Amino acid sequence: MFKNTLFLSAGLAAVIAATPAFAQTEISWWHAMDAELGQRLEAIAQGFNDSQDEFVIVPSYKGTYPETLTAAIAAFRANEQPAIVQVFEVGTGTMMAATGAVNPVYQLMADNGEPWDPSGFLAPVTGYYSDTDGNILSMPFNSSTPIMYYNKDVFEAAGLDPESPPKTWAELETMSRQIMESGAAPCGFTTGWVSWVQTENLSAIHDQPYGTLDNGFGGLGTEFTFNGPVQAKHWGNLKTWADEGLFAYGGPVGGGDAPPKFYAQECAIYMNSSASRAGVINNAKEFEVGFAPLPYYDDEIDEPKNSIIGGATLWVLNGKESDVYRGVAQFFTYLSSPEVQAEWHQATGYLPITNAAYELGKEQGYYDANPGSEIAIDQITRGTPTANSKGIRFGNLTQVRTAIDEEFEAMLSGSKTAQEALDAAVERGNQILRDFEAANS
Repeated sequence: MFKNTLFLSAGLAAVIAATPAFAQTEISWWHAMDAELGQRLEAIAQGFNDSQDEFVIVPSYKGTYPETLTAAIAAFRANEQPAIVQVFEVGTGTMMAATGAVNPVYQLMADNGEPWDPSGFLAPVTGYYSDTDGNILSMPFNSSTPIMYYNKDVFEAAGLDPESPPKTWAELETMSRQIMESGAAPCGFTTGWVSWVQTENLSAIHDQPYGTLDNGFGGLGTEFTFNGPVQAKHWGNLKTWADEGLFAYGGPVGGGDAPPKFYAQECAIYMNSSASRAGVINNAKEFEVGFAPLPYYDDEIDEPKNSIIGGATLWVLNGKESDVYRGVAQFFTYLSSPEVQAEWHQATGYLPITNAAYELGKEQGYYDANPGSEIAIDQITRGTPTANSKGIRFGNLTQVRTAIDEEFEAMLSGSKTAQEALDAAVERGNQILRDFEAANS
């Protein structure tokens, strides 16, 4: 009897000795970043995990942005949701309407005693992801804005100054003609994201409303208004330029055919996300890349307004234990630190989400050593954002963008004028808004 008790005691002691003093709390993070971006995201998680021993961030790739959002919604309904989910900017309206599902980040940080100063973030970032009272609802993470990339070698071959990219659409048209007529390249320009770059950002830069109720920031009941004269003028120009060969359409959604046209030096100018910077540099092996702000119509506005946000933020979902939220709050503090943000920004091309990260980059000499890397920051922070330029917020915006793509292609095919295509996109978009309201009322 004594012998058995001794063995049991020895075994129990061995188990206790092999068991940590406490188990680490796991925090699930669903995201939409694969390849190199996914690896860098995982490195951030590992950096936090290595910095303390109480929590473990567990990142999980869930597919594209729409797929990740859909997966998170389904998981929440099944009570299997992650603590953190990465949601792209067009999903902001959908997440805000998800009553009871979201733990707002400003409240999360306050509840867990973590430092939280909204003024420390870049103003366009906080404006886009805040409610009507100015409270930030989700954690800014990978924010971007569209810029212009151009082929300096082609510019020089065409007799253009490679250090003087076009500032206006009139200059871009003139330069594109000279590029084509000189034989330097068979196409003037191409673009990713007709919806985001050539419609949403075009409207913001020219201080044109995209919808009623402050572009949707005022809540449900809004309607689209992006079929105004400036947007119709621009779409009409794109159609004319496409017919002449000055503009090469890159395809719907993100415009997947646009980057190869630029990399192959078929098109001299390419407009897309600032987060494309690393990819553009890596793929443009045969020529020197220049960077510039998006062009504007100087007969429509004297001083262009700021461009608007793209990318994604991190939303915290309800239904977890308090320890999980304490860990999420600590992770967000780590994530927004100047060192982590500066490294993320410089490695990926996404914006530094905090002023401190931007200042750190200056101190490190990053912007001096990498010409053009400040273009996106300067463009998105120029002037004071207006109700028309602080961003857009509508439910089911992904579906609206699909309608925009389809109507744009109808215009390119000649079956509709620019005005008719935009009118149809607005009509279809408004019906999508009504359906969204019915599902969330």
